[in-house]
Amino acid sequence: MGQQLGWGRRYLMVRPDHFRIDYVINPYMSTQDQPDPELTMRQWNSLRLAIIDAGGEVEVLEQRPDSPDMVYAMNLGLATAPTEDASGGRAMLSHMRFEPRRKESLTAAGWFTGHGFELDRTGGDGVGPHFESGDAFVFGDSLVVGYGPRTEEDALKHLAAGWNIRVRGLRITHEGMYHLDLPFCPIDSTHALVYPPALDPASQAELFGIVPDPIVLTDEEAFAFSGNSLVVNETVIMPACSTRLHDILTGLGLRVVVLDLSEFHKGGGSARCLTNPLDFDLAAASVVGGEVVLPG
Repeated sequence: MGQQLGWGRRYLMVRPDHFRIDYVINPYMSTQDQPDPELTMRQWNSLRLAIIDAGGEVEVLEQRPDSPDMVYAMNLGLATAPTEDASGGRAMLSHMRFEPRRKESLTAAGWFTGHGFELDRTGGDGVGPHFESGDAFVFGDSLVVGYGPRTEEDALKHLAAGWNIRVRGLRITHEGMYHLDLPFCPIDSTHALVYPPALDPASQAELFGIVPDPIVLTDEEAFAFSGNSLVVNETVIMPACSTRLHDILTGLGLRVVVLDLSEFHKGGGSARCLTNPLDFDLAAASVVGGEVVLPG
């Protein structure tokens, strides 16, 4: 097993008081299949408590009544922990591709600045490159960013230059895997759950270069949202886990916790989508002037 991830112990979650399906922006959504409010709240609380039980911390943000998808907090912004010479972290606010989700950023901006984060943007109100933080993970020596369905390629240049970091891009081509947090889940410093068919051929090759020890998901595992999981210390919190995956993960010394998050699957997200890490460490990705590495 590789070393534990250097992040994933502090999260922001959005209480799902107004979660519903008002529109369709991904293949999982249907306005004819609405979540049950009571079950939704129980499932959300089970995730929050599982994170705390695993030794993590959870900050809670109230949901805007006009933003039913805001519960998918992973897309509020990319947040980094404070460096040794800084009093607060930094946050790259998401610039949502779809207009109905853009009001979420208004509340997220206030939360980030109110909690000591220096705020950056790739754009706003539809102007400038779209960036959605569900496409971004720290892994190895880089910030790995998926682009295509939601995040635009130009946003990678903005991230690299603005934060002086190395960004490795992966082009997503599968409509059911519209954010990188669906086909890619870091497990430790060398292992990650991956679903290569979500990417174009050049990006698949790049992915296997980025991840030394990939755990390749089957179609069934991927579309049960197994890749939309999170690791807190030595615990993997998952919405679904096959016997095969369970054996692999416990073989790495990890505790596997499986939660029913089916109400949130109606909106196209699960455990990872519901949780925004506030402690990404970009030290290993630091490069003077920034650098973008694209597949091929």
